[in-house]
Amino acid sequence: MKQVREKLDDKIKALNSTRVFKKVTPKGDLSWYIKWVSSILLMIAVCFRAADAHHMYDLYFSFAGTTGWLMVGFLWHDRALIFLNAVLSTLLLTGILKELFMCADCMIPL
Repeated sequence: MKQVREKLDDKIKALNSTRVFKKVTPKGDLSWYIKWVSSILLMIAVCFRAADAHHMYDLYFSFAGTTGWLMVGFLWHDRALIFLNAVLSTLLLTGILKELFMCADCMIPL
């Protein structure tokens, strides 16, 4: 595997092109674990949504996933990730609070 990597690096250097980029996202650090767990949580949320299952599970998993990606945005200093996931987390939290504080029998806000 190491020889394949070295050959690929040699080919990239030989091209001497500004259009060839190497992957720059960190691997194996805290952000790597958070982004993968958050991505899995978001996939689970979409499964609940697609199956038309319990609405609250969708909200909980979506909120956990977007909050994880918000943390990744802070770790990477990526304003687009921070902005998108801060807005999504806020909206999802609003939905969760709305569902939790509504009267279950009468569906009238308390």
